[in-house]
Amino acid sequence: MQSDAGTEFTMSFEDDPVDAPRGRIWRIDLAAAVVLTACTAFWGDLVGIGPRSPYYLSSVITSILIVLPLALRRTHPLLMTALISAGSFAQVLLVPAPTWALIAIPMASYSVARWVDGHESRLIVVAGGIGSIIGPIRWSVKDPINSLNPDLLPIVAPLTALCLAWTVTPYLLGRRDRETAVARHERELAARERYESELVKHEQQTRMIEARVRTDIARELHDVVAHSLSVMIVQADGGKALARKRPDAAVEALETISETGREALAEMRRIVGVLRADPEDPKPVDFQPAPGLSEIPAMIAKAGDRVQLSVTGTQPTVSPALGVTVYRIVQEGLTNFLKHGGPGSQATVALIYQPTTISIEVANNAPQSDAPGESAPAISTEGSGFGLQGMQERVNAMGGKLTAKPTRSGGWVVRATLPLTTKVSAKASRNGQEWSKASTER
Repeated sequence: MQSDAGTEFTMSFEDDPVDAPRGRIWRIDLAAAVVLTACTAFWGDLVGIGPRSPYYLSSVITSILIVLPLALRRTHPLLMTALISAGSFAQVLLVPAPTWALIAIPMASYSVARWVDGHESRLIVVAGGIGSIIGPIRWSVKDPINSLNPDLLPIVAPLTALCLAWTVTPYLLGRRDRETAVARHERELAARERYESELVKHEQQTRMIEARVRTDIARELHDVVAHSLSVMIVQADGGKALARKRPDAAVEALETISETGREALAEMRRIVGVLRADPEDPKPVDFQPAPGLSEIPAMIAKAGDRVQLSVTGTQPTVSPALGVTVYRIVQEGLTNFLKHGGPGSQATVALIYQPTTISIEVANNAPQSDAPGESAPAISTEGSGFGLQGMQERVNAMGGKLTAKPTRSGGWVVRATLPLTTKVSAKASRNGQEWSKASTER
């Protein structure tokens, strides 16, 4: 991750300041072990035992064997334990007195506890416990095997307790530091997982928003283009038929085509303006208001005299979202009628305004044949289904219910019920099942 937050979350257990990478830390441990060996095996034994002592050479050699393995305390702590244990055992056998090399014992005990996990870390305690018993006995008597007696217990017991404390106390400190480091590492991992989860969640939300916006734009374009073109085609066909018989009616059809085209162009500009608008532009885009309940009669009038409007109740004041939803449902119903109904079909649009709901019904009958004895052609059911899908999405967003299906007489009916209070109903997901079959047929 490139950000500061990402750098913080990628810190691992082996990369924190306490646990530096082994590629660098072993050099530090080696230098410390060499310095400590020089201070104990040479200077310490020189002062403590003296070069004239018969045990001086043995003390120096065994002290080197005890202290120098500290260079492995973080890279190979168990190997260090074995080497120190062997050196300590040799020193107990060859040197009858404690030496400065014992300073390595607590350091080794802490290191094993800190960097070895599980039961293996307890090996240093076992080795230290054995040494805590053997060492004081060796230092208290000249011949441990033949000179042991109960009178030495007051002398050996305190030394044994001190040696045990010399081993166990740093071991407990090392375990505490290890548990603290592990807990910190787990918190960092959890924080990184939360951070990555938030990134994934944000990305998913962004994709969902983009998909929803694309769906909204596609739905608007479909409603505007499909309806406007359907009206223009119907008016053009009607005007062509009336041009020879009633020129005045043909002029009216051309005027309707022109007005419908201008309105469709204005709607297209409004949608394109939304796409091209700069969010940081201080000047807002000059949008046209979205169509609503008041524009429905004019839209139906442009569809021609084959469509009749019926309004029951008083038109309520609704939100722009609900108004455009009702408008688009009627628009899509008329579009389907103009595309599939045939020239002899009639359609009715019924709007029922109730105190809590608005009901919409767009229905058309089967086309009638002009030739006697000839059966009426069936209504075309070919289509992409995007129109019904768009209607269902709008109705679901308003918490309403939609049905679209063919009638027994060969026509088609679209019914929708929308609540005036736009609360999304829990039944919205089930409503989709009611129109899915009809949408594929349409």
